[in-house]
Amino acid sequence: MIDAKIVMQLRAMTDAGMMDAKAALEESGGDLEKATEILRKKGVAKADKKAERVAKEGRIFTYLHSNNRLAAMVELYCETDFVAKTEQFQNLGRDLAMHVAATAPRYVRREEVPAEIVEKEKETYRAEIAEQNKPAEIVEKIVEGKLNKFYSEVCLLEQLFIKDDTKTVEIMVKEVVGILGENMQVGRFTRMSLGE
Repeated sequence: MIDAKIVMQLRAMTDAGMMDAKAALEESGGDLEKATEILRKKGVAKADKKAERVAKEGRIFTYLHSNNRLAAMVELYCETDFVAKTEQFQNLGRDLAMHVAATAPRYVRREEVPAEIVEKEKETYRAEIAEQNKPAEIVEKIVEGKLNKFYSEVCLLEQLFIKDDTKTVEIMVKEVVGILGENMQVGRFTRMSLGE
Protein backbone atom coordinates (compact mmCIF):
# COMPACT_ATOMS: atom_id res chain seq x y z
CA MET A 1 0.00 0.00 0.00
CA ILE A 2 1.40 3.40 -1.04
CA ASP A 3 1.19 6.15 1.58
CA ALA A 4 -0.96 9.11 0.46
CA LYS A 5 1.72 11.54 1.73
CA ILE A 6 4.28 10.06 -0.67
CA VAL A 7 1.76 10.30 -3.53
CA MET A 8 1.20 13.98 -2.71
CA GLN A 9 4.96 14.57 -2.50
CA LEU A 10 5.47 13.02 -5.94
CA ARG A 11 2.61 15.09 -7.35
CA ALA A 12 4.19 18.26 -5.94
CA MET A 13 7.55 17.32 -7.49
CA THR A 14 6.22 16.41 -10.95
CA ASP A 15 2.77 18.00 -11.44
CA ALA A 16 1.51 14.51 -12.31
CA GLY A 17 -2.10 13.47 -11.79
CA MET A 18 -3.11 11.49 -8.69
CA MET A 19 -3.57 8.17 -10.49
CA ASP A 20 -0.38 8.56 -12.55
CA ALA A 21 1.64 9.35 -9.41
CA LYS A 22 0.17 6.40 -7.52
CA ALA A 23 0.79 4.01 -10.43
CA ALA A 24 4.42 5.20 -10.78
CA LEU A 25 5.02 4.71 -7.05
CA GLU A 26 3.53 1.23 -7.18
CA GLU A 27 5.68 0.38 -10.20
CA SER A 28 8.82 1.69 -8.45
CA GLY A 29 8.09 -0.01 -5.12
CA GLY A 30 7.63 3.34 -3.37
CA ASP A 31 10.97 4.81 -4.54
CA LEU A 32 10.42 8.53 -5.26
CA GLU A 33 13.41 8.89 -7.62
CA LYS A 34 12.44 5.87 -9.70
CA ALA A 35 8.79 7.01 -9.75
CA THR A 36 9.88 10.45 -11.00
CA GLU A 37 11.89 8.81 -13.81
CA ILE A 38 8.92 6.57 -14.72
CA LEU A 39 6.64 9.63 -14.94
CA ARG A 40 9.22 11.52 -17.02
CA LYS A 41 9.50 8.65 -19.52
CA LYS A 42 5.70 8.32 -19.76
CA GLY A 43 5.42 12.07 -20.33
CA VAL A 44 7.92 11.93 -23.20
CA ALA A 45 6.05 8.96 -24.72
CA LYS A 46 2.76 10.88 -24.48
CA ALA A 47 4.40 13.90 -26.11
CA ASP A 48 5.56 11.81 -29.07
CA LYS A 49 1.97 10.65 -29.65
CA LYS A 50 0.68 14.25 -29.59
CA ALA A 51 3.37 15.63 -31.94
CA GLU A 52 1.16 15.39 -35.03
CA ARG A 53 -1.66 17.48 -33.57
CA VAL A 54 -1.98 21.09 -34.75
CA ALA A 55 -0.61 23.74 -32.40
CA LYS A 56 -1.87 27.20 -33.45
CA GLU A 57 -2.29 28.93 -30.09
CA GLY A 58 0.52 30.06 -27.82
CA ARG A 59 2.56 33.05 -26.78
CA ILE A 60 5.75 34.96 -27.50
CA PHE A 61 8.14 34.99 -24.56
CA THR A 62 10.97 37.41 -23.92
CA TYR A 63 14.07 37.50 -21.79
CA LEU A 64 16.06 40.64 -21.01
CA HIS A 65 19.34 40.16 -19.18
CA SER A 66 19.93 42.28 -16.07
CA ASN A 67 22.57 44.40 -17.86
CA ASN A 68 20.01 45.35 -20.57
CA ARG A 69 22.56 44.36 -23.24
CA LEU A 70 21.24 40.89 -24.09
CA ALA A 71 17.70 39.83 -25.02
CA ALA A 72 15.82 36.97 -26.65
CA MET A 73 12.31 36.28 -27.97
CA VAL A 74 10.79 32.84 -28.55
CA GLU A 75 7.49 31.71 -30.10
CA LEU A 76 5.94 28.76 -28.27
CA TYR A 77 2.83 27.14 -29.70
CA CYS A 78 0.21 24.91 -28.08
CA GLU A 79 -3.23 23.65 -29.10
CA THR A 80 -5.50 25.81 -26.91
CA ASP A 81 -5.50 29.23 -25.31
CA PHE A 82 -6.39 27.52 -22.02
CA VAL A 83 -3.02 25.72 -21.93
CA ALA A 84 -1.20 28.88 -23.07
CA LYS A 85 -2.35 30.51 -19.82
CA THR A 86 -1.10 27.75 -17.51
CA GLU A 87 1.84 28.28 -15.20
CA GLN A 88 3.76 25.33 -16.68
CA PHE A 89 3.44 26.71 -20.22
CA GLN A 90 4.46 30.20 -19.05
CA ASN A 91 7.47 28.83 -17.18
CA LEU A 92 8.51 26.78 -20.21
CA GLY A 93 8.33 29.84 -22.46
CA ARG A 94 10.38 31.98 -20.09
CA ASP A 95 12.96 29.20 -19.69
CA LEU A 96 13.24 28.84 -23.48
CA ALA A 97 13.80 32.58 -23.93
CA MET A 98 16.49 32.60 -21.23
CA HIS A 99 18.11 29.52 -22.78
CA VAL A 100 18.23 31.19 -26.23
CA ALA A 101 19.83 34.29 -24.70
CA ALA A 102 22.44 32.19 -22.90
CA THR A 103 23.38 29.70 -25.64
CA ALA A 104 22.80 31.56 -28.92
CA PRO A 105 21.46 28.68 -31.04
CA ARG A 106 21.20 29.33 -34.78
CA TYR A 107 18.31 26.99 -35.68
CA VAL A 108 15.34 25.42 -33.91
CA ARG A 109 15.85 21.88 -35.28
CA ARG A 110 18.39 20.09 -37.47
CA GLU A 111 16.02 20.00 -40.45
CA GLU A 112 16.36 23.79 -40.67
CA VAL A 113 20.15 23.75 -41.13
CA PRO A 114 20.80 24.58 -44.81
CA ALA A 115 22.18 21.64 -46.82
CA GLU A 116 25.21 23.65 -47.96
CA ILE A 117 26.23 24.28 -44.32
CA VAL A 118 25.87 20.58 -43.50
CA GLU A 119 28.00 19.64 -46.52
CA LYS A 120 30.64 22.22 -45.60
CA GLU A 121 30.81 20.79 -42.06
CA LYS A 122 31.15 17.25 -43.44
CA GLU A 123 33.98 18.35 -45.77
CA THR A 124 35.80 19.98 -42.86
CA TYR A 125 35.48 16.84 -40.73
CA ARG A 126 36.62 14.58 -43.57
CA ALA A 127 39.65 16.81 -44.13
CA GLU A 128 40.53 16.61 -40.41
CA ILE A 129 40.33 12.79 -40.50
CA ALA A 130 41.98 12.26 -43.92
CA GLU A 131 45.52 12.20 -42.49
CA GLN A 132 44.65 9.33 -40.14
CA ASN A 133 44.29 6.74 -42.99
CA LYS A 134 41.13 5.19 -41.59
CA PRO A 135 38.76 2.97 -43.61
CA ALA A 136 35.97 4.87 -45.42
CA GLU A 137 33.17 3.40 -43.26
CA ILE A 138 35.00 4.46 -40.08
CA VAL A 139 35.53 7.95 -41.51
CA GLU A 140 31.80 8.24 -42.22
CA LYS A 141 30.91 7.15 -38.66
CA ILE A 142 33.31 9.72 -37.24
CA VAL A 143 31.89 12.41 -39.55
CA GLU A 144 28.34 11.47 -38.45
CA GLY A 145 29.37 11.71 -34.78
CA LYS A 146 30.97 15.12 -35.32
CA LEU A 147 27.90 16.28 -37.24
CA ASN A 148 25.64 15.23 -34.35
CA LYS A 149 27.85 17.26 -32.00
CA PHE A 150 27.54 20.23 -34.37
CA TYR A 151 23.73 19.90 -34.29
CA SER A 152 23.79 19.79 -30.49
CA GLU A 153 25.62 23.11 -30.48
CA VAL A 154 23.60 25.04 -33.08
CA CYS A 155 20.06 23.56 -32.86
CA LEU A 156 17.94 24.77 -29.95
CA LEU A 157 16.03 21.52 -29.43
CA GLU A 158 19.23 19.44 -29.35
CA GLN A 159 21.11 21.64 -26.89
CA LEU A 160 21.46 20.58 -23.27
CA PHE A 161 19.09 22.69 -21.19
CA ILE A 162 21.02 25.32 -19.20
CA LYS A 163 19.03 24.73 -15.99
CA ASP A 164 19.37 20.93 -16.16
CA ASP A 165 22.16 19.59 -18.35
CA THR A 166 20.93 16.01 -17.95
CA LYS A 167 18.32 16.61 -20.67
CA THR A 168 17.96 18.40 -23.96
CA VAL A 169 15.60 21.28 -24.62
CA GLU A 170 13.47 18.89 -26.69
CA ILE A 171 13.08 16.50 -23.75
CA MET A 172 12.22 19.43 -21.47
CA VAL A 173 9.46 20.52 -23.89
CA LYS A 174 8.16 16.94 -24.18
CA GLU A 175 7.98 16.64 -20.39
CA VAL A 176 5.70 19.69 -20.25
CA VAL A 177 3.63 18.24 -23.12
CA GLY A 178 3.24 15.07 -21.05
CA ILE A 179 2.03 17.09 -18.06
CA LEU A 180 -0.36 19.40 -19.93
CA GLY A 181 -1.57 16.88 -22.51
CA GLU A 182 -1.24 19.09 -25.58
CA ASN A 183 1.18 19.29 -28.46
CA MET A 184 3.67 22.15 -28.15
CA GLN A 185 6.08 23.41 -30.77
CA VAL A 186 8.87 25.95 -30.63
CA GLY A 187 8.44 28.40 -33.50
CA ARG A 188 10.92 31.11 -34.38
CA PHE A 189 13.35 32.77 -32.01
CA THR A 190 15.65 35.74 -32.10
CA ARG A 191 18.55 36.81 -29.93
CA MET A 192 20.08 40.27 -29.70
CA SER A 193 23.27 41.32 -27.98
CA LEU A 194 24.29 44.96 -27.98
CA GLY A 195 27.23 45.50 -30.32
CA GLU A 196 27.11 42.01 -31.88
